[in-house]
Amino acid sequence: MYSGFMSTPERLIESTRELLWERGYVGTSPKAILERSGAGQGSMYHHFKGKPDLALAAIRRTAQEMRAAAEGVLSGPGTPYERVEAYLRRERDVLRGCPVGRLTMDPDVIADDALRAPVDETLDWLRARLAQIVEEGKERGEFAPSLDGGEIAAAVVATVQGGYVLARASGSPTAFDAAVRGLLALLAPPEDRTR
Repeated sequence: MYSGFMSTPERLIESTRELLWERGYVGTSPKAILERSGAGQGSMYHHFKGKPDLALAAIRRTAQEMRAAAEGVLSGPGTPYERVEAYLRRERDVLRGCPVGRLTMDPDVIADDALRAPVDETLDWLRARLAQIVEEGKERGEFAPSLDGGEIAAAVVATVQGGYVLARASGSPTAFDAAVRGLLALLAPPEDRTR
């Protein structure tokens, strides 16, 4: 499944990332990790202290990639509205859900301060970054001065995460797409609303 050029620790981390996304923490057994990674018996304990240590490495990697992908869009070209729109409309595997957001539903991750920390930090970072863009848009006259950047950022994140839940429940990305369109219509600059 993995390239021969990928080290054993990398194969273990990547396998754990995928399994956490698919099955959650409890459903990600050491046996499943070893089978998915193609690593030998005992490899996990040679490179990591155990499942929690490996899961933490995997969650951190997933969180870093999510931040990098979001930042790539949010710092891209365009007005603040266009950058928020690009973030909301970017390519996603909607029916699989968010690999970070899904961890918030996992009681074992939430109960463990170390495992929860990268999840919480990533969502905090995303809200702060979106709030900056909204504030920039307010300064440029693109967003109404009465908007609160933090509240709008929370609404954007809630729309994405809630959109994943609705899409998974219905088995169709239609609900996700409708939520995105609705939020963008509410945020659209006044001159765009009349079109």
